[in-house]
Amino acid sequence: MKKQLRQQILARRNDLAATVREAKSEIIVKKVLELPAWQQAGIIMSYVSFGSEVATPPLIKAALAGRKRVAVPLCVREERRLIASEVLAFPVDLEPGTWGILEPKPESLRPLAPEMIDLVIVPGVAFDRGGNRLGYGAGYYDRFLAFLRPGARTIALAFAEQIVPDVYPEPHDRPVDMVITDAEIIEP
Repeated sequence: MKKQLRQQILARRNDLAATVREAKSEIIVKKVLELPAWQQAGIIMSYVSFGSEVATPPLIKAALAGRKRVAVPLCVREERRLIASEVLAFPVDLEPGTWGILEPKPESLRPLAPEMIDLVIVPGVAFDRGGNRLGYGAGYYDRFLAFLRPGARTIALAFAEQIVPDVYPEPHDRPVDMVITDAEIIEP
């Protein structure tokens, strides 16, 4: 069920023209920058967009320009976990890593404890109105989010085409506090 949904929504997202994804990403980024949760956060972690995902470079650059501390994930495949690593220069501190996604270079690795992070921008394939997310299937984010301190916010970015009635969450799946799309803000 999840595998089929993942394939279906990825195909739907990949079918969006690059210009459409770009325009939708701009709308989503603008919404994020206006959020009190964003404005109040001192330390932010954001995924670095890849392929047809909602583009995060403008968010990362805005955070750095706004003197926020910014972390991006480093995938530790052998342990199936993420390390939040602080970025001082974007994208200079990064190089293609796991799955070709930009990650911190070894000499730029600056681990941040998850408990320090105020806001996490979370990727995903599909989302429902309960804030449940269907990720890429490896569970990296579900495990990482479990270590955030109480009160830290989690926000997913998605195109309207990624919202579905049900992502079939399991007990270990961690919902997000908010899903921001080009069409709406979903707050479960």
